Amino acid sequence: MPPSFPDFDARPAGLSIVVPVYRGATTVGRLVEALSALRPEGGLEIVLVNDGSPDNSAEVCRELQARATVPVTYLEHARNFGEHNAVMTGLRHARGAYVITMDDDLQNPPEEVLKLYDHARLGGWDVVYTRYAEKQHEGWRNLGSRFANRVADTLLDKPKGLYLSSFRCMSALVVREVAKYRGPYPYVDGLIMQVTQRISSIEVLHLARAEGRSNYTLKRLIRLWLNLATNFSVLPLRLAIFAGIAMGILGFLLALLVVAEAMMSGTPSGWASSMTTMLLLAGVQFLILGVLGEYVGRAFLSANGKPQGVVREIIAPRPEATPARQPEDALR
Repeated sequence: MPPSFPDFDARPAGLSIVVPVYRGATTVGRLVEALSALRPEGGLEIVLVNDGSPDNSAEVCRELQARATVPVTYLEHARNFGEHNAVMTGLRHARGAYVITMDDDLQNPPEEVLKLYDHARLGGWDVVYTRYAEKQHEGWRNLGSRFANRVADTLLDKPKGLYLSSFRCMSALVVREVAKYRGPYPYVDGLIMQVTQRISSIEVLHLARAEGRSNYTLKRLIRLWLNLATNFSVLPLRLAIFAGIAMGILGFLLALLVVAEAMMSGTPSGWASSMTTMLLLAGVQFLILGVLGEYVGRAFLSANGKPQGVVREIIAPRPEATPARQPEDALR
């Protein structure tokens, strides 16, 4: 259960911004400073989730929380659980009527937050994703993103062609339902698609990284794709069935070919055809076993209570920090 917060403001903020932090010590300060200068309708709060970062992000985040001019909640995971797990932890502690999730690397300009928030709020959308005219990632990362989105088009019940971005805005309704998921392998976008289809998207700027390099390695991207493929669809199992049927038919045809060869040429060597059949069937069998093993392994870990995230420390907003609101003149 989320902890009780000090009663510094009985009303929830209009907008909560959840930022998972990992190796973000050099950028998260600039991000929080820029976000604190925003004046969204209904006020603003920031939720920082340190996902077991190995650098000094913890010290930086605690200092930011201590001197923040807007409500800042600091959460620290006991170890690294992954970006989506950190986002889930942040969502459970966000109190806004709308919640925006964004990375700590400054590739999403903070000034785009109001554009995203107003589009969701004024348009009555449950979720608004961002899309980019030009992404400033490495080529292999862009290729991986396109592949993941194509897979999501097939596996998830999402609007065709919708780009799934980590810079997104969700209503409190969606946040409440998504946060109910307790499995160890969350995929936030898959959970969103199970809640609502009232989804829109807008185009925003995407900048080059201000510092360092992406925390997403090929291994992390493959793990994220597996969360998408195995947690929210049984399509891989169905594909395995079709592959088994196709190989069964192919094996039958090859058997007929071997019989015909034996009848026409007397004593065939048979080595090539036998090896081809064996390799094809063995390959498909291992593929099917691998798919089944992935599902069984995840079910086993879920049943054993593998945690989605373990929060080591929670620092609630300071009572004197008030939600940043628009000036009265701007609201008239």
